[in-house]
Amino acid sequence: MSESFHMPYSALYQRIKVTGSHWIVNDCLQTVCAPASQKSTTIIGLKLGKCYHRVYFMYKKQVSNTMPHSWDYDAVVIGSGPGGEGAAMGLVKQGARVAVIERYHNVGGGCTHWGTIPSKALRHAVSRIIEFNQNPLYSDHSRLLRSSFADILNHADNVINQQTRMRQGFYERNHCEILQGNAHFIDEHTLALECHDGTVETLTAEKFVIACGSRPYHPSDVDFSHPRIYDSDSILSLHHEPRHVIIYGAGVIGCEYASIFRGMDVKVDLINTRDRLLAFLDQEMSDSLSYHFWNSGVVIRHNEEYEKIEGCDDGVIMHLKSGKKLKADCLLYANGRTGNTDSLALENIGLETDSRGQLKVNSMYQTALPHVYAVGDVIGYPSLASAAYDQGRIAAQALVKGEATAHLIEDIPTGIYTIPEISSVGKTEQQLTAMKVPYEVGRAQFKHLARAQIVGMNVGTLKILFHRETKEILGIHCFGERAAEIIHIGQAIMEQKGGGNTIEYFVNTTFNYPTMAEAYRVAALNGLNRLF
Repeated sequence: MSESFHMPYSALYQRIKVTGSHWIVNDCLQTVCAPASQKSTTIIGLKLGKCYHRVYFMYKKQVSNTMPHSWDYDAVVIGSGPGGEGAAMGLVKQGARVAVIERYHNVGGGCTHWGTIPSKALRHAVSRIIEFNQNPLYSDHSRLLRSSFADILNHADNVINQQTRMRQGFYERNHCEILQGNAHFIDEHTLALECHDGTVETLTAEKFVIACGSRPYHPSDVDFSHPRIYDSDSILSLHHEPRHVIIYGAGVIGCEYASIFRGMDVKVDLINTRDRLLAFLDQEMSDSLSYHFWNSGVVIRHNEEYEKIEGCDDGVIMHLKSGKKLKADCLLYANGRTGNTDSLALENIGLETDSRGQLKVNSMYQTALPHVYAVGDVIGYPSLASAAYDQGRIAAQALVKGEATAHLIEDIPTGIYTIPEISSVGKTEQQLTAMKVPYEVGRAQFKHLARAQIVGMNVGTLKILFHRETKEILGIHCFGERAAEIIHIGQAIMEQKGGGNTIEYFVNTTFNYPTMAEAYRVAALNGLNRLF
C-alpha cells in the first residue's frame, strides 16, 4: 500500500530534500504517492520544469539482475523540429512513454526558429512590398513603400511565436514530456542531460530517435565572430541596414536570401561555386531564375571560390581564387550545412557519422544500432521539413511495431521560396532524355490566365512532362508566385494508381474560373496538341 496526499510544490521539494525519499507525481500532477518499499528506488534529481508548469523527476530504479530491465521511457526523441515532432506524436499515439529533449528554450527546432519559418516570413513581407511598389493599382510611383530589415524581422518573430505556442500545445495535449537541455549518450540506453541551470541528470530509454537537425557549415578559415560576417542562422540578428551584401553559396538558402535582399533594394553579389544555379532543377526552371535575378539586378558569379575573407570595420572583403576582389557591407555565408551530432558522444555507443555529421540509416530509419533511429537533416537528403515529419512518423511506427507499413512517396515535391517561387515534382527533361523516355511537354504561361491578370501575377509558367504513348504524367515544374501551392494539384494526380495518373484528367475535369489551377488545363491542352 502507498499513502496519497496533496501538498504544494515547495513543500514537496522540502520533503524530498529533507528525507531523501523517492516520490512519484501522477499524471495530473496533484497527487503525490510514496512507494511502499523506499529501498527499491532512490532520488537522483529533481527538476522544476517550465513546460506545462509541472514538476519533473529524473530517477533511476535499482533493479536486481534477476528482474527484467525497467526504463524511464520507452523512447527518447532528441530534437523537437519536424522530424522529432513527427516521431514523438507517432509514438505517443501508439501508447509509448516518450520524452523529447530540446536544447533551445522553446520547441520547434531550427525549422521554426532559424530556418524555414523565419526565412519564409521574411520572403512574404518583402514580396508584398515589391507588389505594392510595382503594381499600378497600389502605387502611383510618387512614393515607394520601404521597410527596414528590423521591421520585417518583427513580422517573422510574430509568426515564430505563433508556431511555438501551437507546437507546444501539441505536446501538452498528448502528454508528451519536454526536457530542456543538451543530451549526450553515456551508454547504449542512457543519456546525460545537461540542464540550463547547470545540473546534470541521467535518463534511460529502451529506444532513441535522433532528430537534432543541422546547422550552417563553418569552415575554419572564416571568422564568424566578426560582426559583419553572418551565416543563415545569425543573419536573423542583422541590426544594421546593408546597402550591399555578398552571398557565398548559391544553393536554395543563398538564392532565397538573394531574393529577399534584392527585394529590399540591396545590391547583391551571389557567388556560385558551380556552373549554374540549382543544378538539380529542370534546366528551364534554373534558367528562368537566373534570368529573373539578372533582370532584378542580382550579380551572379559562377564557378568561383573564395581564397580569403577579410572582415573590416565597415564591411567585408572577399578575395576569389580567380583573382577578383569584392567588397560589401556584410557577408552571408550560405554554403552547406552539417548535422548537430558532434555533441551527442556517439562514440560511446559505437555510431559514426560522415564528414558532415550525418548518420546512415536503413529504410526504417534505423542506424547501425537497431534501437537507435535517426530522421530529418541529420540523415541528409532530402533535407526538407515536410519529408522530415514523415520520416519521424514512419520511424515511430517501425520503433513500436518492428516494421513500417508507411513509406515516403517516391516523388517528393520541392519548394524553393525565391521571388518568384519555384516548385517541382517528378522527373526533369534532362533526366527523361538520359533515360530515353519518349515524353512530350505541355506549357501554360501565367500571363495568359485570367486570375494572374487580375492580381498582376504575369511572371511565371507551368510545365507538364508526360509520356507520349501512355499519357502518364512524369514530372511537373512551376516557376512563379504560389508555385509551391500550385504543384500539389499535379502531385495528387501523379500519385493515382490503376491508370489514374494521366494528363487527360486536366482536360476532362472542370476547374473553378478564374483560378491559377486553370494553368493545368491550359498546359494539358498545349501538350496533347503536340501529339501526332
